[in-house]
Amino acid sequence: MIEHELSFWEKGLLVAGVDEAGRGPLAGPVVAAAVILPPFTEPFIEKDSKRMSAREREEAYELIRSKAIAIGTAVVDSVVIDRINILRATKLAMKRAIEDLKHHFDVVITDFVKLEGYNCLPLAKGDEKSLSCACASVVAKVLRDRIMEHYHKVFPQYEFAQHKGYPTRRHRELIKTYGFTEIHRRSFKTPIF
Repeated sequence: MIEHELSFWEKGLLVAGVDEAGRGPLAGPVVAAAVILPPFTEPFIEKDSKRMSAREREEAYELIRSKAIAIGTAVVDSVVIDRINILRATKLAMKRAIEDLKHHFDVVITDFVKLEGYNCLPLAKGDEKSLSCACASVVAKVLRDRIMEHYHKVFPQYEFAQHKGYPTRRHRELIKTYGFTEIHRRSFKTPIF
């Protein structure tokens, strides 16, 4: 998982891994994270965030916080997603997360999203091939899940703590019953059934 980082670290370059969580849901924000690890950090994550349990992600998140040189995060809400589309909102969140690092870096590794204005290596399945990107994936997912758990308290009938806004059958049923909240993405043309 550090093959790509090594090629940069051996040249004395710092790598920022960047990833997002929340591109596919019908509700809630897209959240991005950027993580800079110390050069030559040994892999300490064995699978990408989507294959971890919530508890495993929380544990990995704390480990990442203890090891990282810098972590940046950003949230782009559903209103902006509807206004500029999900791809642009994702790139906006990623760029804001990079700015939030407040630390020098030389190269950005992303999960297949090409970010203009940076020396960027967009890797297919980057969160499985790059430790820095995998760490960013965990941070983004943990933060987004926490946001959706907060929205569960605001809109308990929508059960956001369970489905996190993703288009599950149950979520679609709840939308059909209660309609949309202000955190639902109106631009997503996904049929309810």
